[in-house]
Amino acid sequence: MAALQYLESVCNAHPELSDWYTTLSDLYQRKLWHQLTLKLDQFVSLPLFQAGDTLIQLYDNFITDFETKINLLKLAHFAVIVSRQYPEKEAAIGYLEGVAEKLRNTKETRIKEPILFIKMQIALFKLEQGDQKECQKLLDEGKTTLDSMTDIDPSVYASYYWVSSQYHKSRQDFAEFYKSSLLYLAYTSVESLSESFKLVLCHFLFCQPTLPHLLVCIT
Repeated sequence: MAALQYLESVCNAHPELSDWYTTLSDLYQRKLWHQLTLKLDQFVSLPLFQAGDTLIQLYDNFITDFETKINLLKLAHFAVIVSRQYPEKEAAIGYLEGVAEKLRNTKETRIKEPILFIKMQIALFKLEQGDQKECQKLLDEGKTTLDSMTDIDPSVYASYYWVSSQYHKSRQDFAEFYKSSLLYLAYTSVESLSESFKLVLCHFLFCQPTLPHLLVCIT
């Protein structure tokens, strides 16, 4: 099978990671999709794979073989991580739109969450391209989707409020930026925050005299 051949080839090229690739191969052959998802979650977070196109190759040659068999929200998480390795934003957006279309074609009942998660990354790419209008459109659609759902995974809320914070920051609407940032914090762990983001928030929390009014708006 092509997926196993790919794992074998990269295992030979990177013998120091043979234990990882052997485990992935074993779980794949045994069709233990949940366990495979957990292992992939650890694998894609390895510092070694945060540069280059290794994760793009992993997705194209391995994950695509079983992508709709695993938890679809987790698939969306993987897709977003992979999209950040594309050197061109348009290519990344095209890739994510393709994954979203595959999600729609599954006809599963809970596809709003993973599709929204992917759309928020597309919105962020649009913002990075300077397209504030399209980013705002996707945010508005995202808010409507969130309001229509219940029992939403925290990562989906976090993705929405993160993009919202960056959108308002780009418009220099700092009251809305900090409001969205604090809401983002409610749905994510402190450990996952970048140092630059922590510094910006710390500066605001200690220096912003209107903080009590902002907290009233949030609550």
